[in-house]
Amino acid sequence: MIALRTNGLCKTFRVKRKSAGLSGSIRSLFRPEWEEKQAVGGIDLIVHAGETVAFLGPNGAGKSTTIKMLTGILHPTSGSAEVLGFTPWRDRSRLSYRIGAVFGQKSQLWYHLPPIDTFDLISRVYELNRSDYLARRADLIERFELGPYLYTPVRKLSLGERMRCEIAVTFLHRPELLFLDEPTIGLDVVVKQRIRELIRQCNREEGTTVFLTSHDAGDVEELCARAVVIHHGGILLDAPVEKLKRDVMNSKTIVLTLAASHTGSVQPAVAGASLVSAEGRRMKLAVDLRQTDIETVLGALLTQVRLEDVTIEDPPMEEIIKHIYGMSAAGTGGEEG
Repeated sequence: MIALRTNGLCKTFRVKRKSAGLSGSIRSLFRPEWEEKQAVGGIDLIVHAGETVAFLGPNGAGKSTTIKMLTGILHPTSGSAEVLGFTPWRDRSRLSYRIGAVFGQKSQLWYHLPPIDTFDLISRVYELNRSDYLARRADLIERFELGPYLYTPVRKLSLGERMRCEIAVTFLHRPELLFLDEPTIGLDVVVKQRIRELIRQCNREEGTTVFLTSHDAGDVEELCARAVVIHHGGILLDAPVEKLKRDVMNSKTIVLTLAASHTGSVQPAVAGASLVSAEGRRMKLAVDLRQTDIETVLGALLTQVRLEDVTIEDPPMEEIIKHIYGMSAAGTGGEEG
């Protein structure tokens, strides 16, 4: 079953043209000139029910505009889209009962009320049967471990606690398709991991289709089986995440803090590991996963020094996407000019 399909989906905006100089600014104030700016330029995409898809690209690539069209908030300039059998901008009300959305920088929780009140409100918005709602709410409270702060005003919750409530509320009406826009932004690594596990669990147990945008490589690597990369409003790459990991996500950064008793220099002495920087007791290593693995590098270091702290980092998503652009340019004669 197809959960989402687009064909030539385009969106352009009419924006005021900027004029140079004081006279130009005054003239544009009374006789403004307009120009068309393309945000999305012909997206052809199919997502099957139960898939987990990462929708990636730099800021300004058209990700948010595409999601707004797929959820019915915006009308396209041209092209078509079908989401769970509905045309989003024509059937927005009926579609809303079958989809959910989590926006990392925009809350659906009532700021001055405890999360339990938002649960009750959402149950009425979606016209849920009372007994079904109470059973579902109890399940989500247990699954997301919301009990300790269910009756605490949202304004007093930490960001991690609030995001767990946001995602739990979104699952309340059992959406078939979930749109996630930066769901782990600003969270610490422990909370990020917990939220990823919960989303994975709902996808596995309830078959929820996941459509994710994120600048965090960890979100993509751990949540999604497929990656779609867009640039200048069009699709640049559509491939399994395993292929993306093999071809692009093939490096990690290890940040080490050496024990206070250590003196002298340290070399990783492993093919594929190189020293990026060293300042005092703090070292940063780059690891090429095509040549070695994290365990081998750390094992070699532990034969030389004692470690006080270790952090393993993914490459920034911007670097991954930049690398994809470079691969695309090389494959299409981008070396010219």
